[in-house]
Amino acid sequence: MLHTIKLRTLQRDDMIELTKQISTIVRSAGMVSGIAIVYCPHTTAGITINENADPDVKHDVLMRLDECYPWKHAKYRHAEGNSAAHLKAITVGSSQTIIIHEGELLLGTWQGIYFCEFDGPRERQCIVRLIPDAIN
Repeated sequence: MLHTIKLRTLQRDDMIELTKQISTIVRSAGMVSGIAIVYCPHTTAGITINENADPDVKHDVLMRLDECYPWKHAKYRHAEGNSAAHLKAITVGSSQTIIIHEGELLLGTWQGIYFCEFDGPRERQCIVRLIPDAIN
């Protein structure tokens, strides 16, 4: 079961929570037990799981990634000028695997699933692959 979530990002750097959309996909598919793979098919964006209660966490994560990977650096050679976005995407990663148990995403109390934009604004997509357990 393959599903696509289409996104329109509005900023150069952002974290967009997808937890509710992915939960809806799981429920609509009637999944009881298995895994969901959430995948980003872009080289300047990623997928992560992190705190979804305090919006300051998103701010702090994006701020620190900007400090680690500044947008401009004298030694960057990539002609497109978005080396920082590629480095951030490598650091965050392109996918997450979430266990589905009793029809729900098995996430911690404060966890959410995020699409991380590092080179926006852009039209983006996120792929969700549901894999049911052989035995439910």
